[in-house]
Amino acid sequence: MTSPTAVRSEVDHAISRARDVLLATQAPDGHWVGEAEANSTITSEYLLLCHLLDRVDREREAKMVRYLRERQLADGGYSLYDGGSANLSATIKAYFAMKVAGVSVDDPAMAAARALILERGGPVQADVFTKILLALFGEYDWRGVPSMPVEIMLLPRWSFFNLLEVSYWSRTVIVPLLILMDSKPVMRLPESCRLDELWPVPREHASLRFPRIPRPFSPKRFIWKNLFIGVDDALKGWERLGPRPFRGRAIEAALRWLEERLAVPGGLGGIFPAMTNAVLALRTLGYPEDHPLIRGQIKEIENLGVETTDSLHYAPCVSPVWDTSLAANALIESGLAPDHPQLVRAGEWMMDKQITVPGDWQVKRPDVPPGGWPFQYHNDFYPDLDDSAMVMMALAKIQGLDPERKARCMERGLAWFVGMQGSDGGWASFDADNSRLVFNNIPFADHGALLDPSTEDLTGRGLELLGTLGHGPDHPAAQRALGFIRKTQHETGAWYGRWGVNYIYGTWSVLRGLGAIGEDCSADYVQRAIAWIEQRQNDDGGWGETLASYEDETLAGRGESIPSQTAWALLGLFAAGRTEGKAVEQGIRYLIDTQTADGSWEDPLWNGTGFPRVFYLKYHLYAKYFPLWALGVYRGTAA
Repeated sequence: MTSPTAVRSEVDHAISRARDVLLATQAPDGHWVGEAEANSTITSEYLLLCHLLDRVDREREAKMVRYLRERQLADGGYSLYDGGSANLSATIKAYFAMKVAGVSVDDPAMAAARALILERGGPVQADVFTKILLALFGEYDWRGVPSMPVEIMLLPRWSFFNLLEVSYWSRTVIVPLLILMDSKPVMRLPESCRLDELWPVPREHASLRFPRIPRPFSPKRFIWKNLFIGVDDALKGWERLGPRPFRGRAIEAALRWLEERLAVPGGLGGIFPAMTNAVLALRTLGYPEDHPLIRGQIKEIENLGVETTDSLHYAPCVSPVWDTSLAANALIESGLAPDHPQLVRAGEWMMDKQITVPGDWQVKRPDVPPGGWPFQYHNDFYPDLDDSAMVMMALAKIQGLDPERKARCMERGLAWFVGMQGSDGGWASFDADNSRLVFNNIPFADHGALLDPSTEDLTGRGLELLGTLGHGPDHPAAQRALGFIRKTQHETGAWYGRWGVNYIYGTWSVLRGLGAIGEDCSADYVQRAIAWIEQRQNDDGGWGETLASYEDETLAGRGESIPSQTAWALLGLFAAGRTEGKAVEQGIRYLIDTQTADGSWEDPLWNGTGFPRVFYLKYHLYAKYFPLWALGVYRGTAA
């Protein structure tokens, strides 16, 4: 049995090595940024976008094809995450991209993908965004795409459905799509690039209608789905035959909305789908390819490329503010001097990124002054509450910054954060009270992520922020948040994780908040969360959770151990006062034993969530700073 002194020595050594690695990867201006890796769909979409815009570079295209070949599964399909099963839409996009790039249909990779697509029902069974992409090339009838009239732009705020009642990411994707779906442009490819072979029946005989749920006593959600399908049928008829006196005004409104948001750095919403839709919408409206607004979006899209000698793929976004705030917190809690020059540079960089101009969020919170931070380098219209909380917690711990400037940043940031609390007591990511979940039943929202409601992980972060800044559970915002947390706890004792995988992430986030705010950790609901974490520990001492837990909650907390999820579990235990015992000892041993020769860690599986069940991420720096953070807190509790 290893003695406590020997373990302490190993922990010290692991922290020192990990800290050196992390400090060495800091950019000269003070920030950190790691890749936010997505599945193959982003690269497939980029390759096809180049054909839509006549920007094809065959050498770079060949690199993308090599990347797509590497990502193909043994059954011919493409998954949404490493270790996941084949996804029809991802497979259709990859097949189409490779065919357009000149890969023969007789190629074994194409034959295998085609067999899977046909087995799964072909394009009719794909998701809405895949159908829209195919429609742009004339490979899917626009009549089979859900109706989204451009007149939506003119709906008033009091209307039950309006653009401010959907999430920021939906808004930035939808507005340019409204222009595209109104004009229904088609760029015909050569006959050799058509996709007739992917249709199980000839496309002219395929039914493109959305099937209703044929049960007379359907659950409420199926009733809503049937209702919205009927609305979609009616809208299609109106768009085709009805008078549309406000169509021109609506297109102008959409264009004004776009131009205002494209005039700031960072790309529309800072996310790939919105930027690509914006470029296509402007081109459809006649903007020349060298127009500054188009050039700006193309530049931001190209910045998402990850290129090596042999391969090229694209990320959906960048995460510098998130990475920097997390790295800074981890370094401080690992024992690095809070006035270390590199932490001071990080703090100054983060203060520079504070957003002091209004955004879309202010419509619902007109009396709240701006003061948040973005996820990306720039995203002025859409500050992120999660990033804002992490930044302020880091700034609170960093010493050596201009005290007056730091105080102003913190005061503005906290006022904005507290002002964005939802009426349910929780916090969302970008908006407040964006919770009309019924909209997730409309045909366009088959991804089920049209909204941005309050979530457990964000609410835990809010509690942690308040506690870090010296507030206790009697703070009015904390009291409301604690009510939300108690109400949303799963019967197992865990909390759902919206932005990380999954119940381990949600439970870690909540327990950190409860510990920071001074909640009584002997409370039954906290003890149930601790017990749940300990019960989910793997035999190797680590923790892991498969992304399949988003579809099957019986898999919550179950999966192959990975360093970042192990660190979350340990940090959750530490926050709730569980700093020793068998589970903690084995978890620490797992982190020590899995540290690589260069002093870092690697997550073999994915660790981040974009849209549950639909889109996931692998943050490449998570395994670099979360284990360091956990080891640092452990050493602090054992001191």
